[in-house]
Amino acid sequence: MSDRTAVVVPLRPAEWDWDWGSATAGSLALDPAELWVEPPPRRQKGGTVPRMPAPSRQAAAARGRRKRARTANPRHRTRRLVALTVVAGALLGTLFVTAFGQSATRQTSQALPGPSSRLLPVGPPTPLTVALHSGLRIQLPVAQSRVTAIGYHSSDDGVLPLTPLGHQGNEGVLSRLAHKIFGGGRGGFVYYQLSGGETAVLDVGATPGTDVYAPVDGTIVGISDYILNGKTYGSRIDIQPSAAPSLVVSLTHLTPDPALTVGSAIAASTTKVGRVVDLSGVERQALARYTQDAGNHVSIELRPAATLTLP
Repeated sequence: MSDRTAVVVPLRPAEWDWDWGSATAGSLALDPAELWVEPPPRRQKGGTVPRMPAPSRQAAAARGRRKRARTANPRHRTRRLVALTVVAGALLGTLFVTAFGQSATRQTSQALPGPSSRLLPVGPPTPLTVALHSGLRIQLPVAQSRVTAIGYHSSDDGVLPLTPLGHQGNEGVLSRLAHKIFGGGRGGFVYYQLSGGETAVLDVGATPGTDVYAPVDGTIVGISDYILNGKTYGSRIDIQPSAAPSLVVSLTHLTPDPALTVGSAIAASTTKVGRVVDLSGVERQALARYTQDAGNHVSIELRPAATLTLP
């Protein structure tokens, strides 16, 4: 076997086998410390990744969290309370103005006819029932154009209560509001509660000298002086009603008609029984608060016939 000199051909290193010590090769390669190592995926129990909620559910959940945050905020609750209070106040104010603002004007025009109408001569009143007691009807004793106001007050002299018709012009706020909402209490004329909270005595306002007519059908059973502070001011006229013989209707604050005598038969709204007298100088008349004058009037009372006494 002959000796031959072997020629060794160097093999090129693999493409990935970089020389980290070479300046040229190292400048083109990453530092081994910077190589990214992919972390292994995290597994949930059961081996599956939890499902993400749909975008719409995420938005709804976010809105719910924001809403709960606003509700829990004390400042937000305070602002809402103030806003609701302002709105409720405005609604109540509008309701009160609607209920009471316009009705007051109508009451004045109904209860107080113009002064010029009271200067014209008039005849008997048109029949109009203003009060009731059981089956007895009390008719308006003065012509409608001469009436200044109608009022009721209490009495401690055994007087029987009357049931007013029409509607009360000075009723309480709650009553007026209830009538405005639910109806009722709206008659064709206005009356006023003067004192005591009772409706025992009926006062029909009119200027002095106004003719007064019988408020019921019946018979005159008494004509006597009306005494006030020890002095005589007009008369008291007692009538036994045909519809209720066990009762007596008494009229005061008037002078009797000269043609009237005890035993005379009278007809409601037809027979003249007297004229209104002026008592403004001797007593403070409560009806004056609702009239344009001193509040002169004719008074009507109802008593049992057995208790009738002369003054």
